[in-house]
Amino acid sequence: MTSQSKKHFIYILRCVDGTLYTGYTTNLDKRIVEHNGGGNTKAERSAGAKYTRPRRPVELVHSEEFASRSEAMQREYAIKQLTKTQKEVLLAKG
Repeated sequence: MTSQSKKHFIYILRCVDGTLYTGYTTNLDKRIVEHNGGGNTKAERSAGAKYTRPRRPVELVHSEEFASRSEAMQREYAIKQLTKTQKEVLLAKG
């Protein structure tokens, strides 16, 4: 797979405490497993963002796919600028 054909995702997780976490990845399924402490090795089980580790389990509530890393990172930044209320509106719209 060339870097031009690689998929880029932004995603929003709902943590067990009700907070929302926004992130970027090129492998959405693997990243969600990492956030939840899944995996076969100790390193994989301790992976995931520092923010989400004490807030497990997390649930994927939104994702968007982009053709380029640049587009995905711009969208991630825009979402991170939203208030929680604005993010909830985004989630409600699907």
